[in-house]
Amino acid sequence: MNEGAPGNSPTGLRDRLAFATRNSVRGIQFTFRKEQAFRHEVYLLLMALPAGIVIAPSFTWYVAMIGVLLLVMAIELLNTGLEKLCDHVMADHHPQIGIVKDCGSAGVMFSLLLAGLIWIAALVVRVMS
Repeated sequence: MNEGAPGNSPTGLRDRLAFATRNSVRGIQFTFRKEQAFRHEVYLLLMALPAGIVIAPSFTWYVAMIGVLLLVMAIELLNTGLEKLCDHVMADHHPQIGIVKDCGSAGVMFSLLLAGLIWIAALVVRVMS
C-alpha cells in the first residue's frame, strides 16, 4: 500500500492504529537522529523515570512529573516538524519564516519551564513533608 497516496489510508481500527504507530515511530526515529535537543530530552526522561520515584511525594505527583516530560517531548516533535516544513517551503532565510521557527522554539521553552516548575514543586512538597 502506498501510505502517502490520498485515499489509501486504512479504514479498520487495527489497520489505522498500526498505520498511525508506524508513522509516529518514523517521526520519533527521525527526530532522535537529527535533533540533539530531542536526544537530550529522551536521556532526561530515562534518568527521570527512576529519579521521579524517589522525588515524587505520591503516585499522582509521579504521573504529573513524567507526564510533563512527555509533553516537552511532544512539543519538541511538533517544533521539529514545523521547522522541517519551514525549511521545505523556504530554503533561504526569510524573516517571517524565522518568526515561525522562533514561536515553535518558544513553545518548547515554555514546556520546559512548566516541567521545571512541576519538578521543583514536587521536590519542595517531598522535603516539607
